[in-house]
Amino acid sequence: MSISLGMRGWWAWLTVGVLVSLGYLAIPEGSVASTLVYNGVGFAAFAVIIVGVRRNRAPNRGSWYLFAGGVLTFVLADVMYEVSGLVLGTHPYPYWDDAFYFVAYPMLWAGLLGASRGRRRGDRPRDLAGVIDAAVIAVGVGLVYWVFLIEPTLTDHGTPALTRLVSVAYPTFDVLMCTVVTRMLTRTGSRTPSVLLLAAGCLLNLGCDVAWTLTASFSQYSGGVINSGFLLGYVAWAAAALHPTVHPRVEKPAGPKDFGRGRLTLLAACTLLVPAVLFTQGLRRDEINWLAVGLGAVALFLLVLARLSGFVGQVRDQAGKLEDLAMRDDLTGLANRRLFEQSVTRAVVTGPAQVCLLDLNGFKIVNDLYGHTVGDRLLVEVAARLTGALREQDLVARMGGDEFAVLVAGGVEDGDAVVRRLVEALHEPVSVGGHELLVAATFGIADTAGTDDPVEVLRRADVAMYAAKDAGSRQHRRYSPDLDNQTNEAARLGVQMRTGLDTGQFRMVYQPIVALPEGRLRYVESLVRWQHPERGFVSPAEFVPVAEQNGLIVELGEWILRTACAQFIRWRDQHGVDAPQRISVNVSARQLNEPGFAQLVADVLENTGMSADHLIVEVTETAVFGGGTAVQAVKDLKALGVHIALDDFGTGHSSLGLLQTVPVDVLKVDKSFVDNLTMAGRHAVIATALIQVSNGLGLTAVAEGVETAEQAAELYRLGYQFAQGYHFGRPAAEPDFHHRPVAAV
Repeated sequence: MSISLGMRGWWAWLTVGVLVSLGYLAIPEGSVASTLVYNGVGFAAFAVIIVGVRRNRAPNRGSWYLFAGGVLTFVLADVMYEVSGLVLGTHPYPYWDDAFYFVAYPMLWAGLLGASRGRRRGDRPRDLAGVIDAAVIAVGVGLVYWVFLIEPTLTDHGTPALTRLVSVAYPTFDVLMCTVVTRMLTRTGSRTPSVLLLAAGCLLNLGCDVAWTLTASFSQYSGGVINSGFLLGYVAWAAAALHPTVHPRVEKPAGPKDFGRGRLTLLAACTLLVPAVLFTQGLRRDEINWLAVGLGAVALFLLVLARLSGFVGQVRDQAGKLEDLAMRDDLTGLANRRLFEQSVTRAVVTGPAQVCLLDLNGFKIVNDLYGHTVGDRLLVEVAARLTGALREQDLVARMGGDEFAVLVAGGVEDGDAVVRRLVEALHEPVSVGGHELLVAATFGIADTAGTDDPVEVLRRADVAMYAAKDAGSRQHRRYSPDLDNQTNEAARLGVQMRTGLDTGQFRMVYQPIVALPEGRLRYVESLVRWQHPERGFVSPAEFVPVAEQNGLIVELGEWILRTACAQFIRWRDQHGVDAPQRISVNVSARQLNEPGFAQLVADVLENTGMSADHLIVEVTETAVFGGGTAVQAVKDLKALGVHIALDDFGTGHSSLGLLQTVPVDVLKVDKSFVDNLTMAGRHAVIATALIQVSNGLGLTAVAEGVETAEQAAELYRLGYQFAQGYHFGRPAAEPDFHHRPVAAV
């Protein structure tokens, strides 16, 4: 509301003031009416400034009041000028009104600079660049005034000395006024409408003052257009105080961007005043004032040089900051990949060094469960712990995502000692966002011995880190040449898998899952086999981990799913009631974490015409242990009507806890609990407990790896109703659905 009133107030004042100032031209010069209007506008402007400052609560009130005092002194000088004319019948020059004008100017300058100054941000240094710009303009304009006005006036010995000094004082004040206006407009703070109105009033006053100074006879001047311009200056000053933007904005630190096209043009124009003076004097055939021109040229050169050197310094500082930012990670403040690689390049030349790569285990789970904000804060805390565990000469960098790198100066012992400290630094849980998170990391380390190629050192550390991952979490591994053989073998196997998928080298086999005790086939588990044309049979234990690592498991898993579902429909059509009631498909953690996996399953079921109730998706405890995307995918599958089985149950991280978070239908009891089932003692305890858990939770238990009739009989005695294993049938492309093996009971 106050802003609205302020906007209407300053606009009303500006409109009325402009109309009165222009109407002043219609009033006869020298009349009482013109005197009353002229001085009345001046007094009104003073009063409006006071009102505007108080109503808008200007922060620089002292400066505004000083400025208002200067305006009042100006008006008093105008009044004295008019009174002297009325009383004496002429306007003496110089006279007491000139003294009032001279007193008013310093008040106006100081008030203007203070009123237009923005609030400073902290202890920001002063804007030296703006001061230099103002000095350049003052020197350029001052040179013109000196050559064409001040010096001719001072050397005019036919005029009294006091008159000459007063005449010289006015253009001097004009130069200073020009400097003040320039300083106002070149200040690094934003140019608000209030500041622009102040500048407009100053420029009007300056222009009219120059015109009045150049009048042929000071004593004969009595108003007209020049006085109308002075009135417009008063109106603009008062409007500046009324405008709501009288509150200055926070000044921004000066920077290279402040040296824009406008400032460059202004500085260039001022420096060109030197040759302009020379050309003008030459054309007029005047005696050239070499001393003034020379001093002015030197002063301008030094000021412009100082301005450019400051600009170059700012550019250099900004370039240094940008380079530093380009070498730092935005989130953690650590060195980034580029800086780390440059440091490794220097390290391989200067002496022995160790490169350690580490990857946080389960970081994706943190992001999935708690959100990326918590994940980012976790990375910041990890970065701080890693930094605290290093020596001053070591360097830690964030390579991207949850992967960090450490450059250790020294030999193998130094590198191993640093790795131990890093492991210890990550041992304690991290408290982030109200969550206690246990951080585990996998480390790979390599040294610079035997190579001067920084890329090779990084590659070795990367190979060692992935070898440590294959060995399990919380592991660290030092590079050795034999790791390259393993890596190369995995790479070759990956390429051959790609070819095998494209050329149809993979095939499906199915193992029966039977009902106890009679051994009637109820379900089948689909299993993939690879018959390589040169290698021969390749075990799933060999190629599945490689597929998990290189991502081919996603494409392979989709092919398995489609093939198994299509085969199930064919068996149902061919064998009727003898066909299996359900078919199970193994799904990896990589598949579960793929976006849209549940929708893929839904599409396959729809395309094959298979009911969701006939499909069992088998997942391992490890795949869903971390929760997040994998568990959500399992829940989405359950919502479709698909049955969920926990494979190899009892061997994972937290089996019983998973039964509360994962919607499970089937528990597949691991073979390790079946192998010694028939032996006396405690060997049957776990198998007994698991069947009791299954029955209590309403789940179906399937015993895996049954190889003898005695095992089958004991399982049935313990309460198991379903089993699979070689005793009931080996995996085959076409199981015998009509064979009825009998379990020993």
